Amino acid sequence: MAAEPKARPELTEREAEFSTMSGHPVEPLYTAEDAPADPDSAIGRPGEYPFTRGPYESMYRGKLWTMRQFAGFGTVEETNERFHYLLDHGQTGLSTAFDMPTLMGYDSDHTRSLGEVGREGVAVDSLDDMEQLFDGIPLGGVTTSMTINAPAAILLAFYVLVGEKQGVPPEKLGGTIQTDILKEYIAQKEWCFPIEPAMRLVTDMIEWCSQHMPRWHPVSISGYHIREAGSTAQQELAFTLKDGFTYVERALERGLDVDDFAPRLSFFFNAHIDFFEEIAKYRAARRIWAREMKETYGAKREESMRLRFHAQTAGVSLTAQQPLNNVVRTSLEALAAVLGGTQSLHTNSFDEALALPTEEAVRVALRTQQVIAFESGAPNTPDPLAGSYFVEKLTDEMEEAAYGYFARIDELGGMVEAIRRNFPQREIADAAFTYQREVDERKRIVVGVNDFTQEGEEPTPILRIDPALERKQVDRLQTTRARRDAAAVETALVELRRAAATEENLMPPIIEAVRARATEGEMIAAMQEVFGTYTESPVF
Repeated sequence: MAAEPKARPELTEREAEFSTMSGHPVEPLYTAEDAPADPDSAIGRPGEYPFTRGPYESMYRGKLWTMRQFAGFGTVEETNERFHYLLDHGQTGLSTAFDMPTLMGYDSDHTRSLGEVGREGVAVDSLDDMEQLFDGIPLGGVTTSMTINAPAAILLAFYVLVGEKQGVPPEKLGGTIQTDILKEYIAQKEWCFPIEPAMRLVTDMIEWCSQHMPRWHPVSISGYHIREAGSTAQQELAFTLKDGFTYVERALERGLDVDDFAPRLSFFFNAHIDFFEEIAKYRAARRIWAREMKETYGAKREESMRLRFHAQTAGVSLTAQQPLNNVVRTSLEALAAVLGGTQSLHTNSFDEALALPTEEAVRVALRTQQVIAFESGAPNTPDPLAGSYFVEKLTDEMEEAAYGYFARIDELGGMVEAIRRNFPQREIADAAFTYQREVDERKRIVVGVNDFTQEGEEPTPILRIDPALERKQVDRLQTTRARRDAAAVETALVELRRAAATEENLMPPIIEAVRARATEGEMIAAMQEVFGTYTESPVF
């Protein structure tokens, strides 16, 4: 006869909010009762379906995660110097931050670009800029991540032609471009076109890369910005995966075979401060993606079922008060990402709540990864927290919450229609309000902000962008326009407008327009003549 399960003990507890950062209750004790009923099926082994414990068998014993540091500011010369600095200090992959005009599809001399050129990232207007950005960096020997969405097809074309100039064909280029336009309408709010033509561009990129760039990830489905906008971990997981499934569905509607493109889809998750909740989120993400790719979308190859992701520590967790505390926050977040099985990682710098990071702060952030990699012992065995009653229960609960959101989104007609109805936007706004109220009421303590504060803090040295750099970038843009073949540019833009009005793949005409030295802003404007623009309905 089976033994009766023991009752959970009554424990003496201090006054505190015993819940995850997302508000999910945490029990006083987790036991074998909380473990999966079928551990072999639910947890499995690393590198085996459903990949709960990691996408690869040996994980970091075989290869450490790629250490990336997000870099970009001012003009391309300054960012190129930072790239070389990072590579010289042990970084193993580049990650490019673009300025706001570039993200929004404006050239640096556009009226809306005034005061923003080079402020939050590097300004890239033309192929000339991209060539200078990667000057002296052999693209065949590094992988590059580019964080850009609405104009992603144009920036990819820039990169392809820089590789061509270096003698590196598209099939040899490795890296990732974000391209996740759905999360822009949900959270980050950087768009150029209405949703449907924007989705068409994403599908064009997936199709073109599946044919010409087998080492390139054309979409990095991004929960990072959803979380930065104030979502819970469950919302980040659910909305991100549902975005991914939507891209898969569009590619299938295009006639692509799932196993031809799915292996090159990747993910980008936030590594937030609630240590165990984040680890559970990553494990649940892998399991859900594997199951749905196999059972819903008919994937046959294991590569199509393996969810691989980049993680970045949470910018929103950084505080301007007592900024050195951010080193500790970033370390915990990075460790959670490693224990959760990330494939690449960016660690934020301690001064980023104040300004773009200084070289010293970037070096400390990179060293944080290196200490975890070479001193902590964390990479020595895959998924070392597997079998933890708490972690397994959290993983199951995270998965259950995600499927709950999937059902609500399906009832609304899918993710695109849910976005049109402001469903994810409203859910995130409510979550952000709830969290901020808890901080304001001191139900949640943020060290140095609403408790353990300190008067008379010494100012932290910050990086300041020289305003003269904007004039320098505008002058470079005007030089490019003056020396190019204006007739060839106009011909290329006419062809781009023509193709936009058809169902043709837009990557070839975009590449030819870039080759003619058309600027990003000119190409965006040409497509807007056909596609129109987008205005968001407000969420209250």
